[in-house]
Amino acid sequence: MTNNGTGTQPYKRIVLKLSGEALAGPNGYGIDPSSAALIAERVKVIYELGIQIAIVIGAGNLWRGSIGVSRGMEQSTADHMGMIGTVMNGLALQDALERVGVNTRVQTAVQMNAVAEPYIRLRAIRHMEKGRVVVITGGTGNPYFTTDTAAALRAMEIDANIVIKATKVNGVYTADPKKDPTATRFATLTYHEVLANKYEVMDMTAFTLCQEHNLPILVVDFWSDGDLYKAVQGNTEVGTLISN
Repeated sequence: MTNNGTGTQPYKRIVLKLSGEALAGPNGYGIDPSSAALIAERVKVIYELGIQIAIVIGAGNLWRGSIGVSRGMEQSTADHMGMIGTVMNGLALQDALERVGVNTRVQTAVQMNAVAEPYIRLRAIRHMEKGRVVVITGGTGNPYFTTDTAAALRAMEIDANIVIKATKVNGVYTADPKKDPTATRFATLTYHEVLANKYEVMDMTAFTLCQEHNLPILVVDFWSDGDLYKAVQGNTEVGTLISN
């Protein structure tokens, strides 16, 4: 199937931000092939809508830099280890996507030409135009920045319409829905409302980038069957859309 982003859905091109934990198994760490396969199936469903997709993935299932720093490791060293971990996750995700018939390319901001392409903005766009999913790894290529920030930055660079933050919760709530049964979900929020109420959406650098460049953020439960599919078609019954 050739996907060139010509569908009628509201978003032509998206950046999907996945945590490394999404690839973890029941123990919460490592790379679980079953988790990778489930992610691939979720992505394939929206790919078949005609949406161009770039995925930015973290590495929390393999390495958490904060643990190294707490033991005296240099922040730069810890962050570079995390960047390398995202490449490993990207390769696992590429394999899972290819297995379900979705052409995929892995690009990395930390060059390792034997296993992945270097991240090049125009090449990433061209891949998507040719119907390939692009998994963007290596963070921003610099220490001190999270993969949330990488997702926001790459989304702006490749002219994505939106950043979709894949979580385990169906959007942003007035309180933690797991602790407060009366918590209600917001269908939409403004950037100002998120900041004023200190809702946790993305890290502050990433969020500010999105706000300054008017890049919408969609928070959605990636693991609930059908929620991502509904959200990318503009269905406000799921997720929370944050914009101006």
